[in-house]
This record gives sequence, structure tokens and C-alpha cells, in this order.
Amino acid sequence: MDTTATPHRQVGIFSILSGSVYVGMCNKIGTPQQVASRRDIVDIWELLGNQRDVGRSMMSGSMREGFRLHDSDVDTMIWLTNHRVIWDFSQSEYYNIHRQVLILCDSSESPAGFTLLWLPLERADNIVLSSCVRMNGGLYLSSSKYRDHTCTTITPDSRVHGPCSSGTNGPLEYDNAYCFVSDFWPPSAASWIDRCHSWPPPHVVNDIVRNGCHFVAIGHKLGNNEGNEWRISFSQAEYKLVYSMNHTQFLTYGLLKLFLKEIINTGFRREEDKLLCSYHMKTAVFWAIQQNTLPHWCPQNLLAGFWVCFKLLLKWVYEGICPNFFIPENNMFLSKIHGQAQASLFRRLYGLYEKGIAMLLHSPSIRSSIIDVLCNPRLTVCTDEHTLISEAEFDMKLFVEIDRNDALYRTDQQYCMKILHIIEQLLESPLSQYQVVSLQKHTATILQCTAFTLHKYTNTGVNKQMHIADKMSCHMLKLAAKFGFVSDMLYIVIYYYKTLRYREALSVIEMTKVKLVQPYLMHEGHVDRVRYTEAVGGQSWSTKMRQAGARDIKLHNELCYISELLPEQQSSRQNSWHALYIPPFVLLHMLEFLCSRHVDTVRAKTALDDLQALVHHDQVLYIGDICRDISWEILGICQQMAGNLQAALYSFLQSLRQFPFNKIQNATTQRIYDLHTPT
Repeated sequence: MDTTATPHRQVGIFSILSGSVYVGMCNKIGTPQQVASRRDIVDIWELLGNQRDVGRSMMSGSMREGFRLHDSDVDTMIWLTNHRVIWDFSQSEYYNIHRQVLILCDSSESPAGFTLLWLPLERADNIVLSSCVRMNGGLYLSSSKYRDHTCTTITPDSRVHGPCSSGTNGPLEYDNAYCFVSDFWPPSAASWIDRCHSWPPPHVVNDIVRNGCHFVAIGHKLGNNEGNEWRISFSQAEYKLVYSMNHTQFLTYGLLKLFLKEIINTGFRREEDKLLCSYHMKTAVFWAIQQNTLPHWCPQNLLAGFWVCFKLLLKWVYEGICPNFFIPENNMFLSKIHGQAQASLFRRLYGLYEKGIAMLLHSPSIRSSIIDVLCNPRLTVCTDEHTLISEAEFDMKLFVEIDRNDALYRTDQQYCMKILHIIEQLLESPLSQYQVVSLQKHTATILQCTAFTLHKYTNTGVNKQMHIADKMSCHMLKLAAKFGFVSDMLYIVIYYYKTLRYREALSVIEMTKVKLVQPYLMHEGHVDRVRYTEAVGGQSWSTKMRQAGARDIKLHNELCYISELLPEQQSSRQNSWHALYIPPFVLLHMLEFLCSRHVDTVRAKTALDDLQALVHHDQVLYIGDICRDISWEILGICQQMAGNLQAALYSFLQSLRQFPFNKIQNATTQRIYDLHTPT
């Protein structure tokens, strides 16, 4: 089959079309700095999060690579740190076999890219031993058994999906792959090292090889031991390769992902009918870059790069061979794309090929970028990053990313101290500007968790101990407020209310109010861009976060913050959710009501009126859709405390009608029942 033809377009307009699509893809997928910030923030989160002795985790897939597409799920690989896979017995000398469980690869009977895992010493953790089978006189780790055991015991609400346990965590879908790790590069992938002449650069190759590989729990469908085999996974190597791409190459990969979703796979209802997947697209980009098919990957060549990759995919489908990038002998089409299915897919792709680049007009994400140029061939397209996104828009998405990856809350004080020590060390090392501001927020969160944990463990001690602990908690919360968002001041208010210092709490509420009502405040996805830029434009992200940023408040379900919300926290925790997410404006009015009840009943009534007006009339400006359940709940709680039982009932019923993001329905139902039960 001849696929050497290029789309019939003049070079000039083709270059302009590429530039226009580049701009459209930057708006859809992210500018170079946006993608860099996402990666830096995730890298820091992972470094800090992997400080436990028992296990490690690694985000993988499109989220790790820097994509934030609407339907992206969160892929995570999780493994035991005291189990290591080796390729031959000579590698055992690098381990203390009394502390490490060694697992030996046996690839003698497995297809390329797959292996059996043998426990020669027949010693391992219980979940590993319970997943073993006897084969040829040895004890082998069964991938299907391990997958089923981890799915049912670690994430019982999940389902098996490929090698993963899949489920939903709030609005996000997740795929957790419980796997094993090897510190050594697979011998079967040795040829990949020799292939890397032009790309990736030597330091990336060395880093990839030095970090070895993983083994995920799925066998080859055509192998002799499908239920027991493990697939060699290069997920860590892959995200490092994607990191090493320039932005045009990354957007080419993104364009292929959109092309797959919006054109190739459109019309297929069943997942099994979608023969091509995102991994095939990534593989095509890897091969195209390494083979130096396109000498210069730049915005004006974006569509040329896409076309190179598309022709490579077409060739693979025609031949029925898709070579794995690391182990080319592993044909990734072998079990799915053959016979009639292969012929049908080729006809579909060749029909698109005959249309040339015009086929992208079928993509809702790309269409307008092409039509703009076709309607105005003299259009001048500027691909400079600073013209693609405003400062306020960039900051908004940066703060969302920081908040999304702010999940290092723990009730273990030793762990918290360890994290703070690591942060202290990191601040002395070279860091990107995104990593610095991310560490700033992590520090605030750890200080807050430590303060409330300290109070939890010392409020039953002797007076002197309690006094010292109280001073430390107050100091940590005030310090956290200097590091974090404007809304982090509310943790001080919570602590003062918890320790019966109502007037001090009200004083901090007044200061917080002043900051939260500023016209330039950036809260979640809302900001007056002009006023924001006038107020803090050009300043550091550290300053912007402290002076103009607000996020929803997280009350982690392992800690008690406000006793009135304990039933909600218990309900949320029973439903496997980690925290309550409360809009800062709702929490501020609640705390003002709770504190004022003890010192100023008139102010308490005003605070309740303000809370009611906010919850009843907000147009998703101060209360996001996902927080409406807890917002109505809080209003109902305050109304019940004020004696307005009819209004409280209405609020609780409204809470049940909202999207159950915080998973508080059990508490709400109980509160409704209590309202109807005579005391």
C-alpha cells in the first residue's frame, strides 16, 4: 500500500492552517506553560505523597502527561515497596532478602511483552501469597487472582477493568493498577536503548533505564497462561518521553487523541467495537518522532506531523502489525485487529485518508480552527503563548491545579513532621516557580492538619500540656494563613470556635470578610479579570494566592472540626469520601452564626439571614454545583438551631435534591427523621 502522498494543499495555506489548529489546540489542551505547570505540580504531589514505607503510587496516563480533557480518568499505579521483581538471580545481590521479597521473571513461555512471576523463596505478603498458583513445581503469582483480590479488598466499590480496579471518586473516574516494580530495565527492551540516537536525548534515556519498569495484572489473550501472565508496563518511561516532547509534538499527540474520539470511534456504542485506543495514538507519535520522519516539529508543521502519524497508523492497520515502542516484537494488534475487523477498520481509515486534512472538519474541537482560515486565507495567526491566554485565566487554572493536588492531609503527626522536613529540604533545591507555589499550599495544608490533630490528642491532658499545644496550634494556623489562600483564614475561625473563643473568632471573621468581598477575588472559576489584573497583575503567584485567591474549604473526615457537622463527616466517611467541601462564603456565615449565638443574638440572626439569602439566591457565583448539597445542609442545621423547624426541613429536603458530591445523604435523612420525631 502506498501512503507517501500528502494532502493536496498549497504549502502557504497549509502552514496557516497548522498555525490556526495549533492555537485552537492550545486553547483546548493547554499552552506550553500550562502543561509545564500541571506536570510540575503533579511531580511535587507525588514526591511528597510517597513517603510511606509500605507502598508507593504513581499517577500515569493522560493526566500525568499533562492533559486535562473533560473525560480524562485518573490512572494510578500502586505497588508494595518490599516486593521487587528481578530478571535473573544475579540481581538478588542488590537486596536484603530478609527485608525484600524477590520475585523472578520467567518469560520463557510468554509472548513478547509479557511474563510469568515466580516466587522462588515462596515468601511474600498475605495478599500476594493468596494470589499464587502452583505451576511446574513452582509458586507463581497469578495476575487474575491478584487483580481480583486487590479489587475486592482494597477498593471494594470498584470493578475490574483490564489490569485495573475502576470506579468513581466524586465526579472523577479512576483506574488503579495494583502492580509490581522492577529496578532493572527488561532485557527484551534492550534494543530500545540502541535505537535512541536522535530522540529522546541521552539524559532522558538514562533516567528511563535507571528507573526500570512495572508489571500490571493482565495476560496476553492468545498466551498459554493468560490468567497468570503479567504485562510489562512502561508507564513511567512513557510519561518521561511525553515530558521530553516539544509542545508541537505534544499537541500532535493531543490532536490524535481527539481524532480518535471524535472521528474514528464516533458512532460506536460498545467499547469492544472501538478497536483503536489512545495508546495506539501515543505509540504512533513515539515512532514518528524517533524515526525523524518530520525534520522540524513547529506550530506551522502541526498538521504535517499529524499526517505522518495518521499514515503510520494506516500502514499498521493494513499490515495488522502495531509494534510496541519498547519491545517491537510485541504486536499490539495481535489479539484484536485481524480478519474482518481489520479489513473494516482499514476501509474506515482509508476513507478518511482520501479526504485529506479536510477530514478534521468532522471534529467539533478542531472544525472552527480550520474554517477560520478557509474563510479568510490571508488570516494572520499568532502562535506566541502570551497572546493565547490572559494572566487571570492562566492563574485561575493554575490555582485549580494546585488545589486539586492538595491532598496530603494526615492525622499522623510524625508523618506531618516528615513532610514539613522534606518541604524544607526541597526549598533549598532548584525548583520551578510552579513547584514553589505548590509547596506553599502543601505547607499550609500540613500545618492545618497538624494543628487540629494536636488538639485532638491533647484536649484530655493536663492544663500545662493543653496550653502549650493550644499555643502551637494557633501559631500553625496563623502561619498556614500566611502561606495559603485567603479562605485559609477560616481554619483559624474554626479553631477559635472549637476552643470557645467566640469573640476572637468573630474578630477574624471580620478580617476575612474584608478580603473575601474584594472585587478582584478569584474564587474557583469566577473572577473579574480586569479588576484582578489591576490589583495583582504581574505579582508572584505566591502573592496572588495569599491576597486574591479563595478555594472551597476542605474538612477532612478523619478530623473533627465543627461538632455540628460531625454527622455529615461520618456519613461522608461511611460512603468512602475523604472530606467535606464547603464554599468559604457559606462556612463564613455559618461560623458567624454559631459564634454570635454566644455573644450577640442580633448578629446571629443577621448572619443566618445572610446565609439564607446566599443559599437561596446564588447563581453558581459563590456556591458551585457540587457544593450545593452541603450548603443547603448547613443552612438547615443553622435554621434548626434557631428554632425554625419548618425552614430547616425545607433546606434538608433541598439538600437531598442536589448532586450528592459530599455523600452526606445518610446524615440528611437522619436529620429529617429527627425533625419528625418528638423529643
